[in-house]
Amino acid sequence: MSDGSRLPALLQKRSTLLILGVPLVVLGAVVYVTDIPVVVNIYTFFCVNLMLVLGLQMFMGNSGILAWTHVGWMGIGAYASSILSVAPMMKDLGVPNMYPALVQLQTSVPVAIALGGIVAALVAALIGWPLMRLSDAVGVITLFATLIVIHVVLTQWDNVTNGPRTFFGVQEWTTLWIALAGALIILVVAHWFRESSWGLRLRSSRDNRFASMAMGTSVVQVRYVAFVLSALIAGLSGGVWAHLITSFSPKSFYITEAFTLLTMLVIGGQGSISGAVVGTTLVTLAREGLRQVEAGINNSGMFSWEVYGLTELVLAVFLIVVLIWRPSGVIGGQELTWPLFKRKRREEEPAAVESVSAESG
Repeated sequence: MSDGSRLPALLQKRSTLLILGVPLVVLGAVVYVTDIPVVVNIYTFFCVNLMLVLGLQMFMGNSGILAWTHVGWMGIGAYASSILSVAPMMKDLGVPNMYPALVQLQTSVPVAIALGGIVAALVAALIGWPLMRLSDAVGVITLFATLIVIHVVLTQWDNVTNGPRTFFGVQEWTTLWIALAGALIILVVAHWFRESSWGLRLRSSRDNRFASMAMGTSVVQVRYVAFVLSALIAGLSGGVWAHLITSFSPKSFYITEAFTLLTMLVIGGQGSISGAVVGTTLVTLAREGLRQVEAGINNSGMFSWEVYGLTELVLAVFLIVVLIWRPSGVIGGQELTWPLFKRKRREEEPAAVESVSAESG
């Protein structure tokens, strides 16, 4: 292949990253320049959620297995990074019965976040191999049970997590640009994994497990690699999230948050990273809009009672409608690539000509 033809082919292959990444950077710059605190906060949380959803897509979207544990890895990363970054005096104040060895540990925030991601990945690596041998409903139920185990540990291990009480004193380190940089890095990693041989083999096992095994794919192995890599990204994202919100409790990493992340991925289309980005965008806009509506109703005194749960109710209905309308999500399994639409039209034109010729004949 000549250099002249190699460049367009490379641009075509990487166009998804440009289509998804450039608007993120441009929008981030606009939000930063306008400097509206509420909008900056919303966009920063959006970038952190995008990191989580992209990590979820790497395993769930390519394997087809509903990954309930993802929010659990987020929680492990959040607690591990916070314990490592919080000052010893603040640990004594916030978690009086913490193990002395943990109290004395303190590193810089970036190192703490990196170690938090590694801790989450190590836990996933320790328990993941037998879990990846399971498929279909059994695999989903087992992963859900694993999330329950993680939640119980976070809630009851008060020598580390402060139990069900709030863990506070975390340094506010995450900014808009840090969250945006993290989202862009995870976007590149998710795209690389999807296009790699690991991603291709994992999707082949998703589409037809037995045919993939017959072609020599170790289904358990490719699932295991994606599972651990997804846990690493969730742990890193949890650390970034913890150093943005600065105080949290185990309930932040349970059913409600898991449902939100799954909704973001499924609505956009779990089969592609484009679907993950679009779904995160749509759900973020819907959540913030519904929260404003809910707050407006309560502040106006329209009803004699307080309105709660409107956001979750509408999101659930929205999810049902989208799945009925497009079971594969808004984007589906296709990536947003600039030549895709042109190529489809070129492929459809000969088919249309043949159809007309057949009818005239």
